[in-house]
Amino acid sequence: MHQAAKLQFERIATEYATWRAVPEEGRSPAPEWWWGPAMDALNDAATMSPELCASLELPPGSTYSGGAETLMSALVTQTSLTQPDEFPGKQRQTDPA
Repeated sequence: MHQAAKLQFERIATEYATWRAVPEEGRSPAPEWWWGPAMDALNDAATMSPELCASLELPPGSTYSGGAETLMSALVTQTSLTQPDEFPGKQRQTDPA
């Protein structure tokens, strides 16, 4: 995988961990912007770092391909689009004045 694609995939893995930390009932749909990086990594057999594996809730030694499958499985059942200001939760949090 090209270095730029790898960096984008790693950024998405961090977003995935943030998204999963939100309770399911308050979580936004998985964002469609994950689709491209997941497709780019789908056939990459390189091993991810332990930190990246943990972000994607995969065992150490997992491949980028396995990470891509994790991201795609979060996307496959989506019926609506995520708005950037609603990510990772359904409602945007604001600080009280």
